[in-house]
Amino acid sequence: MAAKARFPRSVTRVAAAAPPLHARWPQLSLREALGRLTPTRRSLAIGFGILAFALCGYLLARESSLFAIDRIEVEGGSARVDAQVRNALGSLAGRPLVGLDGSAVLRRVDALPAVVRASYDRAFPHTLRIRVVPERPAAVLRRGRDSWLVSVRGRVMEGLPAGADSSLPRIWVSAHTSVTVGAELSGAGSGVSARAVGLAGPFATRVATVTYAGGALVFHLRSGIELLLGDGGNLRLKVAVAARTLPILPSGSTFLDVSVPGRPVSGAGSPPPFYALQGSSRG
Repeated sequence: MAAKARFPRSVTRVAAAAPPLHARWPQLSLREALGRLTPTRRSLAIGFGILAFALCGYLLARESSLFAIDRIEVEGGSARVDAQVRNALGSLAGRPLVGLDGSAVLRRVDALPAVVRASYDRAFPHTLRIRVVPERPAAVLRRGRDSWLVSVRGRVMEGLPAGADSSLPRIWVSAHTSVTVGAELSGAGSGVSARAVGLAGPFATRVATVTYAGGALVFHLRSGIELLLGDGGNLRLKVAVAARTLPILPSGSTFLDVSVPGRPVSGAGSPPPFYALQGSSRG
């Protein structure tokens, strides 16, 4: 006897087990939806409690001596510059690190004539750490008997005592030139001269005095040679050419003209007419 076919019953069971093609989402009213999103009274109380605790902790740390400054560390400068920075920030001793006005701190340090820029960091619990980029001395500015130390940026760093001996090049200015410690040199000649010495790098140790007038820059070397640099452009290249040329100058040469680096010219006697406005070297 042939077995009965069960195919139709299987199809029926599969069809019954299949999910509906369009699922129906539970219907929520607007009030019920807002109720689910609104925090409970308990969660609000906990949140406000945490906020109040944090605020009280901040006020306590700000107003109490818990994180008071009792040490100022300075990095990046010489011992003298470090001492100047600590002296400028001395009034911060005892104040809390929390809530410290960092902008005011940096303004105080940046105003120091020996500092280019600074940054700070709070080293809890009691240390304020200052990092400075100091000015680099370039030359000694001379006005009669008065002397000042000038940076490679042309900034007047400090006054020097009378008769102070220095191996740095001299820059002479007229008696009517105004000089202010902490300010950049206002005279075009003195400012260009100071920046030129800075760009000269190690070669600057061979320079006795620097003059700039009529658009002509001259290094008066300690050897007695006048190094003519033209308008001061491409200074590093000109100095490099001079360093190579000076050892092979003919005997009796008094000047070396590298205003055109590709064609250095040396000679004896007076420099070319372009440099006639340059005064003689002064010690």
